[in-house]
Amino acid sequence: MGSTLNVSVVKYFNHKFKQLKQVGIALATAIIFSSIFAVGQASAAQYSPNFKGTEITEFVNIVGKNLRKTMIVDPNVRGKVNVRSYDLLSEEQYYQFFLNVLEVYGFAAVEMNNNIIKIIRNKDAKTSSIPVVGSNSTIIGDEMVTRIVEVKNVTVRELVPLLRQLSDQAGGGNVTNYDPANVIMLTGTAATVNRLVKIIERVDRAGDQDVEIIKLQYASAGEIVRIIEAMNKPSGGKAGQPTFLIPKIVADDRSNSVIVSGEVKARERVSRLVKRLDSELETSGNTRIYYLKYAKAEDLVKVLNGVSKTIASEENTSKAKSRSKSKTDTSIEAHESTNTLVITGQPDILRSLESVIRQLDVPRAQVHIEAIIVEVFESDGVQLGVQWYSEAGGFTQFTNGPASISSVAAAVASAEGEQGTTITTIDSNGNPVTTTNPDTDGDYTLLAQALGSVSGGMFGIMKNDWGAIVQAVSTDTNSNILATPSITTLDNEEAYFLVGQEVPIITGSQTGSNNSNPFQTVDRQEVGIKLLVTPQINEGNSVQLTIEQEVSSVSGATGVDISINKREIKTTVMVESGATVILGGLIDEDVQESVQKVPLLGDIPIIGHLFKSTTNSTRKRNLMVFLRPTIITDSSVMNTMAKEKYNFIRADQVRKQEEGLSLMNDESLPMLPEWNDDLSLPPSFDDYQETLQKDKQHKEQIKLLEENHD
Repeated sequence: MGSTLNVSVVKYFNHKFKQLKQVGIALATAIIFSSIFAVGQASAAQYSPNFKGTEITEFVNIVGKNLRKTMIVDPNVRGKVNVRSYDLLSEEQYYQFFLNVLEVYGFAAVEMNNNIIKIIRNKDAKTSSIPVVGSNSTIIGDEMVTRIVEVKNVTVRELVPLLRQLSDQAGGGNVTNYDPANVIMLTGTAATVNRLVKIIERVDRAGDQDVEIIKLQYASAGEIVRIIEAMNKPSGGKAGQPTFLIPKIVADDRSNSVIVSGEVKARERVSRLVKRLDSELETSGNTRIYYLKYAKAEDLVKVLNGVSKTIASEENTSKAKSRSKSKTDTSIEAHESTNTLVITGQPDILRSLESVIRQLDVPRAQVHIEAIIVEVFESDGVQLGVQWYSEAGGFTQFTNGPASISSVAAAVASAEGEQGTTITTIDSNGNPVTTTNPDTDGDYTLLAQALGSVSGGMFGIMKNDWGAIVQAVSTDTNSNILATPSITTLDNEEAYFLVGQEVPIITGSQTGSNNSNPFQTVDRQEVGIKLLVTPQINEGNSVQLTIEQEVSSVSGATGVDISINKREIKTTVMVESGATVILGGLIDEDVQESVQKVPLLGDIPIIGHLFKSTTNSTRKRNLMVFLRPTIITDSSVMNTMAKEKYNFIRADQVRKQEEGLSLMNDESLPMLPEWNDDLSLPPSFDDYQETLQKDKQHKEQIKLLEENHD
């Protein structure tokens, strides 16, 4: 037992000795490295780093101790470092050496304000709190920074893809553009960011474009611009020279100048061409043809004739002498088929007229007008009456009921008919002769007319020689009319809209001398929903509307002709584009009560209802008209509005199709196709032949497979 105890003690002391040996070696290594790194601590610190197979965490701790900085190492930072420097490094060089080593091994140092440095993976550094520097920053080397660069002459969207190829996107580098401010945000090491900034400055300077104004003396600025743009337009549908080499050319009609913007060589090329085209005409008089794009040629003739006469008179007054008639006359003609103006005159007058044409031949805005017409009509009525009848001839009759008792009684008597009678007479020989008349059938014409005017319930009671008819009816009418007519027209152009019908109305009649072959004159009147509007777009976003709005309908026939209900509005309003204005409204309510009774008997309480007829009616109508104009300045707005209306109608058709028809096949319901903004063109001849060839080969392969299978 003693020998066993001695062996255990020996093993214990051997284990402790190994632990102490390892600790001693680590302390000795640290002392040696400290002595190597810190050379002359009392004076300027110099370092000669030498690491071989050292854990990177140990490397970071040693550097932090030498630089007197607190190091926080991310748990994901692992590996060993092999690096050596044969030169003595200052403290600043030593820190840059530390950053270089981290960058090579895929790590980065993020310096905080409280003398703390975080060691993290390179790809995580871009989302950390790295400093944002400017153009005057002194940070260099591999320290992580962020910088925002403003680009003035080129678009950042085109520049960013180039810079991303030069940046470490997989590591800590990042390049992002912000289009509204045309700036680029760069993230990465200071050396990489500074290199990208220099590239941006050179590219931005290369895209710098100056502006040159060329004053014309003889030619028209608009015509010159049209010629040059036609020359720069690529032909054959293929892209020509690069975009930045094509100058931008704009005509200033007010000063008759051409404004050119672009590269120096491009501007010089355009300037030489403009000066060659700006030459004086050889003859004093000439003829020019102007192709109009928007205005009508015949509408401009009157305006240009007046302008040419005014210009000619002003020139004669200013020169204090008159010219011959052949020189001052200006001929202006319109060719309607091609919508062109043919003008012959002096060059100065032609230039003035050309300026007027350019200002008048401009696209006009359009106005889309939506009208909402809402009419709610309610009508209630109640009728109750009792009428008495006696064969002796006495009866009560009221005219405010559906049918009078006298007409009903006469109709019943006519419908009963008469039985046949037998008559015996003596002839000339004294013999009796018996004649039998057949039964007479009843006539139901009067009964049908009487009952045709009855609405509600009517029943009669007859006892002995007395009869009574009780009539009761209740009416309830509700109508809700909603119309949304809309129309689109050009500025200052009248537009007319009608949804309804033409109703014939007799305007006169004439007969012949013997009152035969009558002749009538008939006029047709439009009845329905009508909208007549003339918009005028004013400065800003307001529209002046001259409106005639009418809602009419046929109410019934009269003794002469038919009667027409009409609600009409004529007004001029000013409204902002997209705003809604109410044009007019009608709210009326009518309550009527009609009582017919027998004097004294009809006034008796309760029993008096047997001797009177009462009719009550109420009518209420609400009518409102709303209007909303919308200015349309480009085709995209028009396309959006058309798409919304189209999809609204299609959605209603889809709803109808989902509900289906009760007695018919649902496939008979019409359905609009889906809205498609893209134009679908038919295939070319080559594509069509290729498709046929593929179909033929496919059929041959199928046939071959079937034969092999058999």
